[in-house]
Amino acid sequence: MTDRTEAVPRSLPAPRPHAIRRVRRAVRVPLKHCLLALCALTMLYPVLWMAVSSLRPNSQIFRSAGLALAHPHFENYTNGWNAFSQPFSHYMINSAIVVTGAILGNLLACSLAAYAFARLEFKAKRVWFAIMLVTIMLPIHVIIVPQYVLYSELGWVNTFLPLIVPKFLATDAFFIFLMVQFIRGIPREIDEAARIDGAGHARIFFSLILPLMVPALATTAIFTFIWTWNDFYTQLIYLTDPDMYTTPLALRTFVDQQTATDWGSVFAMSVVSLVPVFLVFLAGQRFLLRGIATTGGK
Repeated sequence: MTDRTEAVPRSLPAPRPHAIRRVRRAVRVPLKHCLLALCALTMLYPVLWMAVSSLRPNSQIFRSAGLALAHPHFENYTNGWNAFSQPFSHYMINSAIVVTGAILGNLLACSLAAYAFARLEFKAKRVWFAIMLVTIMLPIHVIIVPQYVLYSELGWVNTFLPLIVPKFLATDAFFIFLMVQFIRGIPREIDEAARIDGAGHARIFFSLILPLMVPALATTAIFTFIWTWNDFYTQLIYLTDPDMYTTPLALRTFVDQQTATDWGSVFAMSVVSLVPVFLVFLAGQRFLLRGIATTGGK
């Protein structure tokens, strides 16, 4: 009598936990990317609509909220560029002058003030540091009147000096705080070794600390550029001559309360004025992320 083995059906092996996690991760990552892309598109839609509207005739700009464009109307850029007695490049150069002065002032003055708070010991250091932090919460509307009176007495109204000179006096407390946090993350052994070799504070700052502060300096330069380039209120207060107007003031001149506004030219020049901001942000993005991440780690 021969032995026969009956075929017993095998049960499928249970899925392993790490395999399940891989499947869930494979589903979760595309879903997360789709959600982020949707949020990015929602935030970018006004900019995209403005760019598309800059290529539409005035009669069609506010008729549709879509992004479809049948026939580009490039005359808006030509009309907007030559709409005033000066070409639009004149106002962009004015903005570039103000921005360059503001960046240089913040980089020099704020870095020196930050080094003093982070490395030097002086009387009432913590009190002065607290006062500096309080100025961050002080609204500009509180100080704009006394500042205007002061600059008017100095004869600086309708010049670029009120927009540039204060930057060389370390008036932006936010950047001082940012650089203080960055310098505190630099080991003090570097300073002590340089001091043993006979280096003073000036040598230590310019030869050792400043080269290590590149991420914080780049972050300061990028934020200063964006905030100064887009500043409208301060420039409106101090600049009254149309030839001294910066880009935000020139864009405001397009909007006339008594006549029809050429919205096509407004949007066209708005797109042109945004190009430098995008280029600067894209060029310094890696420094910006590294600077913020480093200063937040201390």
